[in-house]
This record gives sequence, C-alpha cells and structure tokens, in this order.
Amino acid sequence: MPLDTATDMQADLSSRRLFARLWRDYLRPHRLSMAIALVLLVVEGSTLALLSYALEPLFDRVFVGGDVGAIWIIGSFILSLFVIRATTLVASRTMLTAIAQRTSAAMQVDLLRHLLTLDGGFFQINPPGQLIERVQGDTAAVQGVWSLLVTGFGRDSVALAALTVVAVSVDPQWAAFAVVGTPLLILPALAVQRYIRRKFGQLREQAGRRATRLDEIFHGITAIKLNRIEDYQLDRFKRIVASIVKAETKSVASRVTVPAMIDIVTGIGFFTVIIFGGREIAQGERTVGEFMAFFSAMTLAFQPLRRLGDMAGQWQTAAVSLRRIYGLLDRQAEVRAEAATPAVAIADTGLRFEDVRLSFGEHEVLRGVSFTAEPGKTTALVGPSGAGKSTIFNLLTRLVDPQSGRIELGGSDIRGLELNQLRDQFSVVSQEPSLFDETIRENILLGRRDISPEALSRALDAAHVTEFTATLPNGLDTPAGPRGSSLSGGQRQRVAIARAVLRDAPILLLDEATSALDATSERLVQEALDRLSYGRTTLVIAHRLATVRGADKIIVLDHGRVVEEGTHDMLLALGGLYAGLCRLQFSE
Repeated sequence: MPLDTATDMQADLSSRRLFARLWRDYLRPHRLSMAIALVLLVVEGSTLALLSYALEPLFDRVFVGGDVGAIWIIGSFILSLFVIRATTLVASRTMLTAIAQRTSAAMQVDLLRHLLTLDGGFFQINPPGQLIERVQGDTAAVQGVWSLLVTGFGRDSVALAALTVVAVSVDPQWAAFAVVGTPLLILPALAVQRYIRRKFGQLREQAGRRATRLDEIFHGITAIKLNRIEDYQLDRFKRIVASIVKAETKSVASRVTVPAMIDIVTGIGFFTVIIFGGREIAQGERTVGEFMAFFSAMTLAFQPLRRLGDMAGQWQTAAVSLRRIYGLLDRQAEVRAEAATPAVAIADTGLRFEDVRLSFGEHEVLRGVSFTAEPGKTTALVGPSGAGKSTIFNLLTRLVDPQSGRIELGGSDIRGLELNQLRDQFSVVSQEPSLFDETIRENILLGRRDISPEALSRALDAAHVTEFTATLPNGLDTPAGPRGSSLSGGQRQRVAIARAVLRDAPILLLDEATSALDATSERLVQEALDRLSYGRTTLVIAHRLATVRGADKIIVLDHGRVVEEGTHDMLLALGGLYAGLCRLQFSE
C-alpha cells in the first residue's frame, strides 16, 4: 500500500492524541529541561506586565509630579527588568533548541529504524524520494512545535494574562472596550485552521514528489545526457516546484490570516479605548499615568496575542507532518520476523519449492512453481526475461512472501525460521552489486568488527580484489564513490564476491553475476565464483547459457512456471525451450 493511503488511515488522530503520542515517545525524557525552560519563560513573560505597571509612577510621580528622586529608583527597576528578560531569553532559547534538535534527531532515527524493518514489497511501491521526505522533511516541519507550544503557554500566555491583570486593575471598563471585537475571531479562525491543514497536506505531498524527481534525475544522469532529455526533465521539475510555490503561498497566506484579524480586532479595541478614555482624561477623571500604564499594557499584549493566534496555524501544519510520521511508524511489515520463534537446527542446505504462487497486483509472477535444489550442488535457473527467476531469490530470502505454496530449507518451512537465522544461510552476488559511498574496505566488511586481518587478506585474494587495489593510491581505503561509481563493473563484482567469501554462508545465490563484464573481468570473476561455490548449495540465474552448462541441474522457467528440468545434455536431447535457447545463443 502506498504511503499516501497510510496517511489517510491516520487522519482520525485528533490533536490531543497526536500530542499525547508526541509527549510519550519523544518529549517525556526531556521533561525536566522543559520544566526549567517553562519557568524561565514565565519569568520572561511576567517582565512585560511589571514594565507596564512601572510606567504609571514614572508618568505621575516623575513626569507630572516632578519627583526627581524617584527617577533612579524607577529607572533601576526598569533596567533590571530588561536584564532579567535578556538572561531568561538566552537560557530558555538554548534549552528549547537543544530539546528540539534532540527530539527531531530521535524521530529521524526511529523512522529509519522502522523503514529498515519493512519488506521489499513496500520499497517497490514507495520511491526513495518520498521516504527521504518523510524522514527529513516531515521531522523538520515538526521540529519546533514543542518549543512553540512551551513558549506559547509559558511566556506568551503568562505575559498576556499578566498584562490583562494590569489593564483590568487600571480600569475594568477600558479593558472591556479593548476586547469588544474578540467574538469576531472565532468562526474565521476555525475555518482558517481547516484550510491550513488541507493546504499543508498538499504541500508535504508535493515536497515528496520533488525529492523523488531529484533522486531519479541524479541517479539517471547518464541516461539523461545520452538521450538529451535535460529540458524534458527540467520541465517536469518546474511543474512540481510551481505547485509547491502555489501551495506554500496559500498555506502561509492562510496562516497569517488569524494574526492579521487580531490586528484588526486590536485596532478596534484601541480606537474604542481612546474615544472613551481620552474624554475621561481630558475631564480630569483619570491621570495620564493611568492611561499610559493601561495603554502600554495593551500595546505590549499585542505581540503575545499575535503569536498565540499564529500558534494554532503552526500546530495545524505540524499536525499534518505528525500524522504522516505516525502513519509510517504504524505501518507493519507484511514479512515479519518471528522473534518469539527459537532458532531451530537446519538439517541440510537443500531447497524445495512446492506449488509456489506469487502475484503483484493483477500480475501473476509465479504460477505453481515446484522444484528442488540438492545440497552441495549447483542448480541453474534459466529462461526468458520475466519468467520469475529473480523473484525466486527474493522468496528464498523472504524479501517477499508468496500468496500460497511452501518453500523449505533443510526440510523446514522457511516461514518457521527466524528472519536473521534464515538470511544468515545465504550469500548473494548479483549483476548490479550494491556498493555504498564508502571505502572499498568498508564496502567489504559492511560494519563487521570480528574479521581478522588474515581472514580479510584471504577473502581479497580469493576474489581477486588485491590485483586492482594494489594500483590504487589509497589501496583498500580508496573511496568506492556513490554506488561504487569510482570502480569498474568487474571491480565492483569482485568486491561483492569478497563480501560473500567473508560471509561464508552455506548457500550461494548468483544472479547474472558475470553477464555485464568484459572477457578479462569475466574470467577473473568466474574463477572467484568457482572457488566460492565449491562445496556450497548454489543457485545460479543466467541468461548466458554457456556459464551453466556444467550445472548439476538446470530448471527452465517460462511465464512463471517450471517447464523443463534436467542436465544440459538431457535438456538438449529433449528439444524443448532450453534447446531452442541454446541454438539461438550458440549460433550467434
């Protein structure tokens, strides 16, 4: 099931449930730091109310009353407020940033850890760009939400409440006039939040498509240049980023609507207070200091009020990414490791397929495949492209599971084996070995720490790796490049064979391991494979039939079925599909 469908399944997660999961999974370990930051923010927010309160004696006692002696006292008090505000600002922001970064990093690690548990079918329908955007883009969108909430509820709500108390203590009637337009905000704010949620969901989806397009362009750059389709690919990318610009613009425009409406409502309140309060001051019923204390309190409350208004919109955008993140984390692998199943002794390395059927959607890949591969012998799988040969390897290693049928290893159904135990039985060398942008040494060891220098040296010699690393400037520590691009095809294959030698698994799976090599590289690689396969149960996929003439058994597949089985000479004598393929290839 594609990720977008999984996201829709999580649409019923309410804001309360989302935050509850966020707190349980990521914020609870930082609760002490958050509590300290909250206290600091409360102190910072309260300084605004004390500042507005200090303005009344400043105007009435000093500016109007002429009490020069009070200047130092009031001035020192105001200065201390700004010092406290600056100190708490630095401390709280530093703590909240550290919390945001650590929780975001933990979320990214959890997402990647979970993705690595999912089966091959998941990655066939979800492109890398979409997954990168989930791990990177969605966590970045959520990164500051808890800082926002703590700041909002800690500093801004306290500042707003304290300033409101100051305003009410000066004149409750003026305070009532100041909030006369507040009911006008309710319905529009609710409508704007729903719109923000919808638009930001579209934005995250388009961002995933952008990452997918970039991933395909950079990985297919050679084909793009050779076919001169740079403009075509650029036009496709332009359409995607244009949709992102449109969605981003609408999202931001809708998000700032609530703060903008707060501005209008605040302006109405100020206008009403000035009309009624100004008359009372002119008539001597109120002092200038009282008005300045009230006016400064309402003015200072303006920014916290705007931030709190914007907080609802920011939470909606973060909630979209949270739903996408938890939609992915809640996805269960179709092929699951039976962790509770104890490891069982495997009698031998014989393999048996019994009426195995597999379909991808409407496409039936395997249609009742049955055959055996004898332990310690070589079995070749041949047939036209699309016959289902590579699928058999994926089934053996449980990258996918069949819809029906039974696959046995040593007489045991492989579904009854723990996944790690099952995969430890196989070494795989494929036509396109997966190399990482690391050194050749790291690509061979694959993180293993238990390999002695002697064992590594034997593997390098057996795979003919030493022959080319000796000519490289940094030897075994030479970078292989992205996807092994710094190495030739034959060199990449020899690195993969060295991996298999170190792995020392009892079953060897060879998928077109020499089909794309030149004659010299093929000879070296074939020699290494012959050494590696000696004494092991070996399954070989080959289009070039000359490489499997000596196999102990040849299985001929066509349209997902086993149509012939036997040795090379037996199948030639049969005069069927295999004989026809041989005549075609050998005549060429």
